[in-house]
Amino acid sequence: MGQQEKVATSLAGAVSEEISASLTAVDAELARRYPGDPGTRQPVHTVYVPGDVFEPGTLRSWGDRALAALDEHAPDAASFAAVLGISEELAGPVHDRVRAKLEREPVEDLRIDFEDGYGPRPDVEEDEAAARAARLVSEAYADGTAAPYMGIRMKCMEAGVRDRGIRTTDVFLTGLMEAGGLPEGLVLTLPKVTYPEQVTAFVQLLEAFEKAHGLDAGRIGFEIQIETSQSILAADGTAAVARMIDAARGRATGLHYGTFDYSACVGVSAAYQASDHPAADHAKAVMQVAAAGTGVRVSDGSTNVLPVGPTDQVHEAWRLHYGLTRRALARAYYQGWDMHPGHLPTRYAAVYAFYREGLEPAAARLAAYVAKAGGDVMDEPATAKALSGYLLRGIDCGALDTAEVAGLTGLTRADLDAFASPRRGDLTVTAP
Repeated sequence: MGQQEKVATSLAGAVSEEISASLTAVDAELARRYPGDPGTRQPVHTVYVPGDVFEPGTLRSWGDRALAALDEHAPDAASFAAVLGISEELAGPVHDRVRAKLEREPVEDLRIDFEDGYGPRPDVEEDEAAARAARLVSEAYADGTAAPYMGIRMKCMEAGVRDRGIRTTDVFLTGLMEAGGLPEGLVLTLPKVTYPEQVTAFVQLLEAFEKAHGLDAGRIGFEIQIETSQSILAADGTAAVARMIDAARGRATGLHYGTFDYSACVGVSAAYQASDHPAADHAKAVMQVAAAGTGVRVSDGSTNVLPVGPTDQVHEAWRLHYGLTRRALARAYYQGWDMHPGHLPTRYAAVYAFYREGLEPAAARLAAYVAKAGGDVMDEPATAKALSGYLLRGIDCGALDTAEVAGLTGLTRADLDAFASPRRGDLTVTAP
């Protein structure tokens, strides 16, 4: 091995101890503010249905209508791939997986809407709709027909609708508790947040509810919907969205971009309101940076171009939605909003093509990293984390199978989780 080097130092051990002591508060602050990704499944989309429209069969109806659209406008793998520009190699696998997904789990995340999609109603009517929503959600989880994630979007915390939003939240959550408790997949969405103080107020509401029912503090989380310019750039020039995450006191689970309200807020005319407008890109980039490392996920918005009408018109809407979804995935916005059952085929086609196209290269790079085999790319731990996260998202949504990923990487699901989530501590890779 050669001559053993003499190791010498100049500083006393007390220097290191003093430096560590001086950074204790910073260490604690980093751990609190930036705990990293929670390591849980993130849905690929959110579907919202008005509170008075949601029925026991809504989820199955969306899947059936999506399948019917495929049967009518792209009845086989080749025709579907031709519409979207999917390669011949992926045409069959993507088409088959999309159909299987629509049959098995057409919606990953459902929001019963009491805001824009519902509008102002008499209090008695909204009370009854919120109570009914709670009953139907509880029944869906009990009989196994629920989406992985379900909840409501209440009215916002602005003065004109604040009391109504608070009451709807209370009625819905109380109904869930009376029906057996809060489901694990419960998600609440707080819309049109402009000031961090509105987030603080919603936290206060949830704290009071948890205390009233003896729930663990922090049991109820929520998403913050970014729909106003003031939430991106506050009057003092700071990024208000970063302060909103802090104001949530660990309860924020997501930041959702509101395409049309935000576009209108900054003066974009109706014909140009879209998730790929430069104003939208700027807002989402700020959201992404503010959320990075906090464990809060970012979601893209939606398109309002519906795939309805004659086949040529449906195909045009499908191509638009597919392209916007692929664009968002490339920019690390792994979730979006879908407004119509006809959007489901292209949502899943875009997601599945994205992960299946990158499966072999990502698996090869991760396997080489684990084996220290090198290759033509020199990857670092942060890249291994990103590669693992990519494969896990593909598995969670049904684009990839655990067995095929294991066959290509030599890694178990637990190994991938350990690489992807810093919350799991030191890595222990079981593969050789």
